[in-house]
Amino acid sequence: MVERLDTQTIKTMKNYNDYLEKLNYSKSTVKSYTSEQQKFVKWCYRNHITVNEIDYKKCLKYIKYLTRKGVSKRTVNHKLRTVKIYFNYLISESCRSDNPIENTIIKGEKRIINYNLLNADELEDLYYSFETDNYQEEYHKYTAKRSKVIIGLMVYQGLNTTDLGNLKIEHLQLNKGKIYVPSTKRSNARTLELKSWQIMELIEYQNEVRPTIQKRLENYSEQLFTTNTRFNVMTYQITKKLKKINHKIKNPKQIRASVITNWLGQYNLRKTQYLTGHRYISSTEKYLQDDLENLHEIVNNFHPIS
Repeated sequence: MVERLDTQTIKTMKNYNDYLEKLNYSKSTVKSYTSEQQKFVKWCYRNHITVNEIDYKKCLKYIKYLTRKGVSKRTVNHKLRTVKIYFNYLISESCRSDNPIENTIIKGEKRIINYNLLNADELEDLYYSFETDNYQEEYHKYTAKRSKVIIGLMVYQGLNTTDLGNLKIEHLQLNKGKIYVPSTKRSNARTLELKSWQIMELIEYQNEVRPTIQKRLENYSEQLFTTNTRFNVMTYQITKKLKKINHKIKNPKQIRASVITNWLGQYNLRKTQYLTGHRYISSTEKYLQDDLENLHEIVNNFHPIS
């Protein structure tokens, strides 16, 4: 029985490369992930387990096998991520119905610590406290309103400078209350919900503010946020003003990290990955806080080595 299923698994392995390529992984990543997948399949075969039937408890044995080899926790988590992707492939091939280790992470890996993150109230305060009317010159009021729209997309949709700079007027879906964020070399496309108050601001921006700025700059491009400078120069100026509202503010990356961390407190990894546009779930996992409940069982199972 095991040999027959493993023969079937070997056949499906031929399509695994194609699956990874369709996910836009680089050639080197495809080679690395395929190598780790083959190691996992061989371990299953040696232990009389099939990749189609292995469950969570047996996956823990594989994790224990990896840790006994003396590799770092970071490396173990990397190997687990490759196995998670392989399980997703098996699901797509109707060989499995679940991913038994989808939310499994080994605690203890050194993570990038995000200092001075803002909570949801602090993020929202950046938006509501940003003044747009205290300007004598009419044009400056328009640029301030443009800045407020940008701040809204940063604190509610978690957009980074690249995302904001790539937006075009056609990406607005105001009749649906949504905005489409195109893909980049490092992120996936996604369609995100807008807050009701953002929709009102964007309608004004689209119909009045943007045309006025375009006329002043003599720039009639399709970019949503018209500017004659590099976009990061504009976000730098916005950040300087936000620091006056909250002294904790450092840069747009900190704001995005705060949004992602807050999302992880509300949603699961997969939904957060979609909202952020992360290509790889490992990118989303970096924002997990160490006290998440889904880590406890792994820590308990491997207490001697944690």
